Amino acid sequence: MAEAERIIGTPDVDDDEAAVPAERPKGKRRIIALFAVAVVAYLLDLGSKLLVVAKLEYHEPVKVLGNALELRVIRNAGAAFGLGAAYTVIFTIIAAVVIAVIARLARRLYSLPWAIALGLLLGGALGNLTDRVFRSPGIFEGAVVDFIAPAHFAVFNLADSAITCGGILVVLLSFRGLDPDGTVHRN
Repeated sequence: MAEAERIIGTPDVDDDEAAVPAERPKGKRRIIALFAVAVVAYLLDLGSKLLVVAKLEYHEPVKVLGNALELRVIRNAGAAFGLGAAYTVIFTIIAAVVIAVIARLARRLYSLPWAIALGLLLGGALGNLTDRVFRSPGIFEGAVVDFIAPAHFAVFNLADSAITCGGILVVLLSFRGLDPDGTVHRN
C-alpha cells in the first residue's frame, strides 16, 4: 500500500492526525501539470473530431473491433445518451462554469494527482464547449461530434472520455482523503 500511496502522492498518516499537508510540488508544477493535461486532452479531442468529420461523416461506419467497436459520426445536441437535446444552451453554460471553477481552483492546487484529474476535466469540458460554441446549428447551440461507438452503449468522443476519467480520479482521490490543497484526511 505504501507504494500506491507514493505513486498518487498521499503520505502515511497516523490515525490520530486529522489532516497532514502532503508534499507540495515545487514552484508552479501543479498548475503547469493541470494545464498541460488540459491542453493535451483538448488537442487530442479537437484533432480527432476534425479528422472524423473530414473522413467519416456521411460515410459508412468503420468497424474497429468487429461488432464490438466502430467509428460512426453523430451530432449530439444533448448530454450523455442524447438526453436533453433541447437544453444545449444550458449545457454550454454548465461547461463554461466548470471551466471557470477549475481555473479559479488552480491557484490553490497543491496536489499533482488533483492537477491531473482537473486537467482531464478541463480539457474535456473545453473540447465539448468548442463544439457547442462553433458548430452548427449556431453559436451556443452547436451539436457535439461523437464518434466512438461501442456495441450496446452510447456514442461518445475523447472529450467525454477525459471528463469520465477525470471524474473517476476525483472520486478516488476523495475516497483516499486527498484534498486539492494537498492535505490528507483520514476518518
